[in-house]
Amino acid sequence: MYWNPRIECMPVEELKKLQYRELKQLVYNLYSFNKFYHDRMVENKVHPDDITCLADIRKLPFMYKQDLRDNYPDKLFTVPKNEIVRYHVSSGTTGKPTLVGYTQNDLDYWTEALARSMTSVGIGPGDVLQVSYGYGLFTGGLGAHYGGEKVGATVLPSSTGNTQRQVELIQDLGVTAIACTPSYLIHLNDVANSMGVSIKNDTKLRKGLLGAEPWSESMRKFIHDEMGIEAYDIYGTSEQAGPMFTECTERNGIHVAGDIMLVEIVDPDSGEPVENGDKGEMVVTMLQKEAMPMIRYRIRDISYLMEDECACGRTSPRIGRISGRSDDMLIVRGINVFPSQIEYTLMRIPEVGQQYMIYVSREGALDEMTVQVEIRPEAFSDNMAQMAQLRAKIEAELKKYLNIYAKVELKAPGELPRFEGKAKRVVDTRVI
Repeated sequence: MYWNPRIECMPVEELKKLQYRELKQLVYNLYSFNKFYHDRMVENKVHPDDITCLADIRKLPFMYKQDLRDNYPDKLFTVPKNEIVRYHVSSGTTGKPTLVGYTQNDLDYWTEALARSMTSVGIGPGDVLQVSYGYGLFTGGLGAHYGGEKVGATVLPSSTGNTQRQVELIQDLGVTAIACTPSYLIHLNDVANSMGVSIKNDTKLRKGLLGAEPWSESMRKFIHDEMGIEAYDIYGTSEQAGPMFTECTERNGIHVAGDIMLVEIVDPDSGEPVENGDKGEMVVTMLQKEAMPMIRYRIRDISYLMEDECACGRTSPRIGRISGRSDDMLIVRGINVFPSQIEYTLMRIPEVGQQYMIYVSREGALDEMTVQVEIRPEAFSDNMAQMAQLRAKIEAELKKYLNIYAKVELKAPGELPRFEGKAKRVVDTRVI
C-alpha cells in the first residue's frame, strides 16, 4: 500500500533526474540569496554552473553542526521572518542550541514524508496512534502527530511521563500503534507488568514506530516476543525537519524519500565517498526545504546505502539502520568503541536484560570502562559463585567483540535507571 505511488515507485533514473533538477535550483538560490552559502562556495572555488550532474554534488562544501551554532539564531534562514510559521530547538549541551525554522511548505513536506512512512507500515484509518515522544521544542511529538492525522489515524498526544496513565489509556482507548523511543517502550512494558497488565495479551497495541536513539535487532526481537509488537525503525533529526523516514513492512532498510532528501555516505575521517554498501557517515542535502535549506550537512549518524530492490515495490533509496554516531565514538586505550557495539554484544547473552549503563573514567594514566548490566529475573541469583561466573562470561564476550577489557557490574532487575526520553547510557568523566 502506497501513499504517493507516483513518487514512491518512480523509476530510479527518473528519480535521479528529479533530484538533479532540485539540487541545481537549490544551489543557485543559496548562492544568490544566502550569505553563508555564497561565501562558503566562493571559499571553496565552486559556482552553481559547475554542477552539471548529480555526482557534482561532491564539489560542494560540507556543512557542519558548528555552522548552525555560529549562525544562531537566524543567519541561515532564506525567507523573511514573517514566512516562518514554527521554530524547533535542539539541545544546547555542547554550546549554542540548534534553531530550525519552518515555512508552511516545510511543514507540509514533513507531513507528506511521514504519511508515506506510516502508510508503508500499515498505519491508517481505524488505527489509534499514541504519540509518546516529547512535545514542544523537540521535533518528535509534533512530527508523528501530524503524520498520524494525515493518514486518517486517531492520534493520542500522550507525550512522555505519567506512564501508568499511558498504560491505562492504551487499554481504555484501544491503542493499536505507538510512536516513542525504544527505551521508553521497554519502560512502559515494565510499568504495565507491575500493574498486572500484559501489553501482549491485554491490549490491542501491535505496531511501534521507534526512534531517536540507536537500537538493535535483539531489542526488536524482545519487543516482539515480550509485547507482541511489530517494531519499525523511524529516522530523522531536527536539522532535517524531524522524524520522517521508516522501514516498510519488509523491515529491510529505511526508505528515504529521494525527492525530499539526498543521501551520501562518506568516510568520517577523509570525507571521501565509501564503496556502495560500506558503512560511513551520512551526509544529507534537503532538496525542498525553504526556511533553512541544507546542502551536504554532515549529520554524524553511521549507516550505509542499500543497493538491492525492496520487495515492497518502492524504488526510493534505503539506508541501513543507524548503528551509532561518529561523534559518539569512545576512544578507550586507543581502541574505537561504539555504544551500539556494546548493546549488540549484551543483547546476544540470554541472561542479560534490556537495561545497561556505560561508565568511562581515567584512573591515573589509564582509561577504565565499566558496564553495568541488569540481569533477567529468572537468571538473577543470590548465589555469589553463580553470579561471578556470569560476570566473567559477559566480560569475555565484551572483550571478544570490542578488543578491550571492560569491567562488568551485575545489577538486579529494576536497579538501573529508566528513560522517558532519549536514553542516556554513557557517562564519560575523563578530561580529554
